[in-house]
Amino acid sequence: MIKAAIIGATGYAGQALLRILTEHPEVDVIHVGSRSYDGKRIDRVYPLYRDILDETCRNLSVSALAESADVIFLALPHGIASAQVDEAVLDKTVIIDLGADYRLHDVNIYEKWYQVKHESPDLLSTAVYGLPELHRTEITETNLIANPGCYTTCSILTLAPLVKAGLIDTDSVVIDAKSGVTGAGRGETLANHYCEVNENIKAYKIASHRHTPEIEQELSLLGETDMTLLFTPHLVPMNRGILSCCYAKASVDLTTEKLADIYRDFYEGEPFVRFVGNVSPETRWVKGTNFVDIGVNVDSRTGRVIAMGAIDNLYKGAAGQAVQNMNIRFGLDERTGLNSVADFPV
Repeated sequence: MIKAAIIGATGYAGQALLRILTEHPEVDVIHVGSRSYDGKRIDRVYPLYRDILDETCRNLSVSALAESADVIFLALPHGIASAQVDEAVLDKTVIIDLGADYRLHDVNIYEKWYQVKHESPDLLSTAVYGLPELHRTEITETNLIANPGCYTTCSILTLAPLVKAGLIDTDSVVIDAKSGVTGAGRGETLANHYCEVNENIKAYKIASHRHTPEIEQELSLLGETDMTLLFTPHLVPMNRGILSCCYAKASVDLTTEKLADIYRDFYEGEPFVRFVGNVSPETRWVKGTNFVDIGVNVDSRTGRVIAMGAIDNLYKGAAGQAVQNMNIRFGLDERTGLNSVADFPV
């Protein structure tokens, strides 16, 4: 059994991670970590664990947990992990960071966008960006996995075949994305109150969202050219889910049928990518699952490609992908513990 510890288990992503690991046949959860609920039973924080998980939240450090855990999941805000992870920790355990501290390769870009000092920049070169569809082999060989962001996962996977095949003008990419409210975390803020969100939709962090350089980094590597793109996120009044609509000018003659063949070939054999052709993906069909549904169309009138992706921000956009990374790193079938089907209706 893999001995797993979670730090930040009482946030939305941390709880989703705990739920998956509790049902994982190859995992023993040895630590449920929380600073805010230190000393409180997890079933008092989340009653869904009544008679299922008899654990008390504790606030232990990464270095202390590294002595007994095979893998430590960090479900923490940015700026915290980089101060707690070092070479000594990585010699003893696998770190899967659901935060942003090890996603960007350039420390200067990280500090510019996140406005905090990175405390372990020497580790950035050893971290692997944990998007299995692009970096599966590297994930098997590292003890530091940077779990991607939610908007990022959806946008990169939606655009990857286009960029890799050189089918679009990379300077023309526009990403219009929508997210449910859980994407903002469980902390109390006025902007996330029911009366502020219900019956409303709004764009936010226009031209300044921190997932922008992450998307640019990975697509630039894939296309072997520096990319600058426009990314605009929106908040919609639903609990969870992300829909990314991506637009780009085609650089070659394309039809929707030809484009569909390219996507099918690119994602052949990928267990969590469901290509739906020219059908529009919907968040309700991926809720509570680790799937990404992707659809494409070509607008011959404007010469543009429209690619759409849908994920659950708490699963493929966070906890599910973290478990997928753990499975790969420890040599398990990456689908283990991730075979859930979306509930409907919800």
